[in-house]
Amino acid sequence: MPQNLLLIESPGKIRKLSQILGSNWLVKASMGHIRELAKDGEDALGFDLDGDEVHCRYVARDQRAKDTIKQLKAYVKQVDKVVLATDYDREGETIAWHLQQVLKLKNPQRVVYGEITPTAVQQGLAHPQTLDMNLVNSGLARACLDKLVGFKGSPLLWSLNNGAKSMGRVQSATLHLICLREQEIQSFQATDYWTVFVDYQEGFRAFYRGEQATTDADDPEQDSDDAAEQKTKTVESRKVFSLAEAERLVSLAQTLPHQVVSVESKTTRKRPPAPFTTATLQQAAGSRLKFSPEKTMTLAQHLYEKGLITYMRTDSVHLSSEFCAAVKQWLRQKDPDNLTKTGIRHRSSKTAQEAHEAIRPTDINRPSTTLKADLSADEFQLYLMIWLRAVASQCQPARIGKTLIITRSGSVHWQAKGQVVTFLGYARYWKDLNADSHLPVINTGQLLTCQQASQEKKQTQPPPRYSEPKLIQLMERRGIGRPSTYAPIVKTLKQRHYIELQKKLIHPTPLGMEVDCFLKKVLPDLLEADFTAAMERTLDQIAEGQQNWQNYLTHWYRTYFAKAIEQAQQFLKARPQTAQTQSISSREKSDILCPSCGSPLSKIPSQSKKLSKPFFLKCEAGCDVVMFYNRRHRQWEQPVDPSQRGPERPQKLSSHLCPVCRQPLEEYEYTKEGQLKTLLRCSNPKARHDKKHKGVVFFASQGHWWSKKYGELPLSPSD
Repeated sequence: MPQNLLLIESPGKIRKLSQILGSNWLVKASMGHIRELAKDGEDALGFDLDGDEVHCRYVARDQRAKDTIKQLKAYVKQVDKVVLATDYDREGETIAWHLQQVLKLKNPQRVVYGEITPTAVQQGLAHPQTLDMNLVNSGLARACLDKLVGFKGSPLLWSLNNGAKSMGRVQSATLHLICLREQEIQSFQATDYWTVFVDYQEGFRAFYRGEQATTDADDPEQDSDDAAEQKTKTVESRKVFSLAEAERLVSLAQTLPHQVVSVESKTTRKRPPAPFTTATLQQAAGSRLKFSPEKTMTLAQHLYEKGLITYMRTDSVHLSSEFCAAVKQWLRQKDPDNLTKTGIRHRSSKTAQEAHEAIRPTDINRPSTTLKADLSADEFQLYLMIWLRAVASQCQPARIGKTLIITRSGSVHWQAKGQVVTFLGYARYWKDLNADSHLPVINTGQLLTCQQASQEKKQTQPPPRYSEPKLIQLMERRGIGRPSTYAPIVKTLKQRHYIELQKKLIHPTPLGMEVDCFLKKVLPDLLEADFTAAMERTLDQIAEGQQNWQNYLTHWYRTYFAKAIEQAQQFLKARPQTAQTQSISSREKSDILCPSCGSPLSKIPSQSKKLSKPFFLKCEAGCDVVMFYNRRHRQWEQPVDPSQRGPERPQKLSSHLCPVCRQPLEEYEYTKEGQLKTLLRCSNPKARHDKKHKGVVFFASQGHWWSKKYGELPLSPSD
């Protein structure tokens, strides 16, 4: 009969830990949290605020938790010693405290380890600790704080009667960031600009730089580490904001002789990236493997439970000296050129708690053939990415040779940039360098031959929408949430239908925009990233023993939140009665403002199959402006009056024939990423929509038209 009981969180670790500990140990899991705040008392909070004290009441989370508690109590009676070995973070320490309370354990041993390997586990058992009550208090404070915000704030949303279910301390601040970006996109006004360039017969292209030459320290186009070495200054941006000016520059380039002003070469070093934290792992897995944050963390949990990686919830970039020595030994045998003399140290973010190492493999020498057999394809991909990043973090910097050529025609200056990777360094393992861009060998003072000068029309682009990895990066940078909460928050926003993914990009739903607009009016402080980040920092102070959690919670509630809730309730009562009874109530308002009068547009339901959404927008303040959602442009737009369209653009027929119907192919202009482009398509508008014409499209390429299905066509003189 086992004499010792090891209590952990996840059942996925039981097999590995049992193998490590042997028959004298019984390993059992709590299945995560076993207790939660009760749903009783004022607003069903499950706790009372009494002066400067907080009195909490806890119950089993669900029936499974009740069954688990019953089973664990039976196991406790059968053994001599109980050891708490939940994850070593705020959440894990709180779970350990709940286990101590519910199982009535007196002075239980607390064991921590950062990886599930024999060495780490045995070392943890050899150095038992007591519960870290500062971490526990921080966990209890977070639970009470989140319930206060959620249970007292969410009923305000219910008055909208639009299906909004909840708000949250971190959830609502994150939604606000998404909605702010959406408002920037909707209010964005595109501006036309032109880039002007010269192609030289010597084999390179140079872009317009300006019409004066002094120092280059203020040139926004230059790399920051290049500034001190440059000897010229761009007075004007390379962007030209009128066609007339662009054509003037082209004319000058075509008529004036060109000469090399300077050729500057330098070698720069690019430091290796830091090993993964929770946030950077989710970002890299999203961009490189196309994994959602939720999937990434699930796979990482599996790898951790199998003893393959260190703990996956961390904000530290620190690596153990033992692992760094193992990487150095591996490099000495496999890649000696990448060895560093003193090692590489990386800086953690200012808000990092650094309770754990960075995410890394537990054994750098584990054979990949064995791993492929034991892991799923997705698990292996994630493991390989973690391995490559950890090794790369300890390698030599990459060395890049950069060249800047500045030429002149009259008073106009042109520039060409090139770069060549001269030593890969860490990039042998973590590929993040741009492709080489070679420039010919040119001498200062050399005369050049202008092969052609031209200009290209473009448009400024709105700020991009966030992908899930980019949103998590933003949350981390703004101090919203902590590593364990990033993925759950994004998941909650999707479950609440406040956001949706379209082509991997996050779009706030109309419901999400309405919720954010409403909360801006009633609880504006809670939406601000700085306000939420300040609360996170206070929770960190509690975890470090610098703040009493009960004093903080009661003071925060008394001096801020109770008053904010009361003001919000007064705001709801003070709303004009007519606004609540007419069709233009808050439930039917959108966050889009009328372009004519600035009033919020109302959502008008419609069952028309021609609409991209089940409603359109209308101004009911007297303007009668209507707007429809353009799915292609991803924005709300007013319908265009046919009388304002102007004459239809005449067809420009090419000399090539359609490979299907033998009608002439026409040139069709379109805009992509702010650039005006041209393609060839069938000139018969009816025929080109049938199935036979699928694939009849030729894109402009270098010196020819190109089709994926029909190959190449030469550029005719008229083209």
